[in-house]
Amino acid sequence: MFVTIEGVEGGGKSTSLSFVADLLGSAGKPVLVTREPGGTEIGEALRELLLRPGQTIGPDAELLLMFAARAEHLATVIRPALEAGQWVVCSRFTDATYAYQGAGRGIPNARIAVLEDWVQGTLRPDLTLILDIPVEEGLARVRRRGATDRFERERMAFFHRVRGAYLARANARPHRYRVIDARAPIGMVRERIRDVMREFLSGGLSDLGCSTAGKRISAKISGNFR
Repeated sequence: MFVTIEGVEGGGKSTSLSFVADLLGSAGKPVLVTREPGGTEIGEALRELLLRPGQTIGPDAELLLMFAARAEHLATVIRPALEAGQWVVCSRFTDATYAYQGAGRGIPNARIAVLEDWVQGTLRPDLTLILDIPVEEGLARVRRRGATDRFERERMAFFHRVRGAYLARANARPHRYRVIDARAPIGMVRERIRDVMREFLSGGLSDLGCSTAGKRISAKISGNFR
């Protein structure tokens, strides 16, 4: 199974990523934890370039770099893990491309869809959690952390478009998406995530806790998550 975690900046994706992995591990599921862009040596190098403050990259070049990183990630990490029976939990995937490069940068969805079909084939996440938070609140959290990356320095209007795209995708495909209110205290966010995972698995993980009985593997990752 392939689970992705999405949302605008400041929603707590990295914390929730670890929590989902721990929930699955507590049920004895082998879990691979990874992220985009990144997860491979090439992907992490492209990530550093894409997030570097002050780096100038045109919208189309940015889109192609995202899919270049994704192609390598799929070929060397995600597909092999899924074929081996592992659960893959990934921070950001193609929904982020539609939100950031599509709605944010103004690239037509049809252009993104061509690359999506080429790079991914029929592979899509089985479940996507969107950690939703008002843009102003999310960016305030980010700024309290200190240094910001190239995306985090975008204008407020950019993030409003990104957030709107995420919510529109969730509304259009309710069978795959679950929107989590990330404004809530961390304990409430975790309870909501636990409920969603139970719902998704139809009671198959009714004993979800926070131990790590299952084997957990992290793909090649360096630095912080976005």
